[in-house]
Amino acid sequence: MFLTISTTGTPERPATDLGFLLHKHPDKAQVFSTSYGTAHVLYPEASAERCTAALLLEVDAVALVRRGKGKGRGGAPDAALAQYVNDRPYAASSLLAVALSAVFSSAMKGQCAAKPDLPARPLPLRIEVPALPARGGADLVRKLFEPLGWTVAVGAVALDAKFPEWGDSRYVRLELEASGLTLAEALRHLYVLLPVLDDAKHYWVSSDEVDKLLRAGEGWLPDHPEQKLIAGRYLSRRWSLTREAMERLELVRLAEADDAEVEEIDNAVDEGADTEEKPIPLAVQRRDAILAALHTSGAARVLDLGCGQGQLVQALLKDVRFTEIVGVDVSMRALTIASRRLKLDRMGERQAARVRLMQGSLAYTDKRLKGYDAAVLSEVVEHLDLPRLPALEYAVFGSARPRTVLVTTPNVEYNVRWETLPAGHSRHGDHRFEWTREEFRTWAHQVAARHGYEVEFTPVGPDDPEVGPPTQMAVFTLATATPTTTKEEKAA
Repeated sequence: MFLTISTTGTPERPATDLGFLLHKHPDKAQVFSTSYGTAHVLYPEASAERCTAALLLEVDAVALVRRGKGKGRGGAPDAALAQYVNDRPYAASSLLAVALSAVFSSAMKGQCAAKPDLPARPLPLRIEVPALPARGGADLVRKLFEPLGWTVAVGAVALDAKFPEWGDSRYVRLELEASGLTLAEALRHLYVLLPVLDDAKHYWVSSDEVDKLLRAGEGWLPDHPEQKLIAGRYLSRRWSLTREAMERLELVRLAEADDAEVEEIDNAVDEGADTEEKPIPLAVQRRDAILAALHTSGAARVLDLGCGQGQLVQALLKDVRFTEIVGVDVSMRALTIASRRLKLDRMGERQAARVRLMQGSLAYTDKRLKGYDAAVLSEVVEHLDLPRLPALEYAVFGSARPRTVLVTTPNVEYNVRWETLPAGHSRHGDHRFEWTREEFRTWAHQVAARHGYEVEFTPVGPDDPEVGPPTQMAVFTLATATPTTTKEEKAA
């Protein structure tokens, strides 16, 4: 995946000023790690008369599949080979757009501390993209770039040069030239229009993508004749997001026409008098529900099993009713992050005596976990393969046996309410399963019966009358009688 940016200059205004704008020295070849591979920045030529910066993105196809879990273009679950053999390492797409934003972030914002006047100066620019997927062909490429001041040269790429009868591919070679644009404007055009031409993104599109689009489109998108197509494709045809973007763009256009600020136009709501509360994130609602259940149980010594990065442990520490808090996770990396979050190395002696982080697997019995008032399994069980659940069940309910056990897990029925979640997909790529309300209750009742617990269920989040809450929680309370443990359970 390759892109070059060239400019020309004079001895008074050397072309090598491009290095100041990009914050990348022309005499160096630099390497940057990204989530999907390695980005290289180098300068094939650098003189006062002409300077060219090249961005080469080496995509790690295996890492892309692992992060995407089979989602996105070429990633259908039944197309295993297509996950690894596709155009993503070669053709400019949203992967390259994200790399542009990451590697040239200061340039996109128009920042240059060394030469503050430079970002606002229009430059003679030439941009070349050897392989660009263009759904809509050369005509669409011209419709997108020419209104922005670019001179466009676009040529179709043959499917195979040796077999011209096969015709052209959907890829084009793109050359753009302009003399009245700043480098920041040029980079923002590419950031938006590369994924628009590809008509696909390698990551899920959520509401924050509207803000990204409007930031990158500032100054040019509100008046673009293909505004609706750009918004629709950039937002992966999420129509509610596209509608929001179009409404906000119209406000910008009206404000510019009246030479006013958007806030002056969009003033129908008095923010000072508006009492509507912002929605509380589900993760926060889940922690609040867990804390409330722990308070009701009277627990003072609490286990957070599968504590991850320590968010719940941090919340528990803020409540003095919890005198001992133990976070357990199999991942040392997660425990390291949790330690940093909690600032254990700087914690006072009294506070530090209340908290402990331990590495351990929930698939095995552990004597260190015995004798606690309560244990929390928050969004943990769905990350285990189903055949491993009996081992976890015995380790927690049969061996550790805290008085109270709280288990939260996603309600798969609610997934239809997530606009950005495609049908049939789990909420997280690492989820091995997601239960319906009936499946969760059946499992919980069986566990309670086997190990001498009583169980009640609590919805977490908005309780939809049709599909239930987004998260379901079971509250297990140890009964007075203790059941007999079978040989099979002991073996597990």
